[in-house]
Amino acid sequence: MRVYSPLPHALLAANARVAQPSAPGRVSLDDPAFSVMTDLREVSAATTRPDETIDAAQAVMIRRGVRLLFVIARDGSVAGVITTTDLLGEKPVRFMQSRGVAHADILVEDIMTPASMLEALSLLDVAQMRVGHIVATLKESGRRHLLVSEENGRRVRGIFSASQVARQLGMEVQTFEVASSFAEIEAALVR
Repeated sequence: MRVYSPLPHALLAANARVAQPSAPGRVSLDDPAFSVMTDLREVSAATTRPDETIDAAQAVMIRRGVRLLFVIARDGSVAGVITTTDLLGEKPVRFMQSRGVAHADILVEDIMTPASMLEALSLLDVAQMRVGHIVATLKESGRRHLLVSEENGRRVRGIFSASQVARQLGMEVQTFEVASSFAEIEAALVR
């Protein structure tokens, strides 16, 4: 058996601070796509449960500074996702009208996008892509987020966010989610 020797150590300074993650750096369209991907092995995913209220989900989004939450089922699997567009758009209004419930009673599972409708890029494909490919894919899909999976879609490994990509590029990345109502258009304009 190999023998390991202990490392030298010292007392922390009186004014020591906990390290903070560094902000993502600037990139160009030719940089590797991984440079703008949120790797869920390095950053914990923002999550909620299907039986949580949409108001509680929105509070998590605000606290975490994100616009998408993974909805996690009791068994730990991804039940779906919920976005700010879902929360601020027409879905809650339509649900209230069709079910005769108050806004405070709407659950995440009532308006989330179920896992069966989610698409993802393969991690192996992303390894060959550049930031420009991600921008083009976001624009072509009309979405604000792209998921990245590994193990033939059995695990979500990362996420691309149009707002994060735009921040790192130092330019706007305009995607046009197709709005199905005036409420969704108004919500998009407020963002």
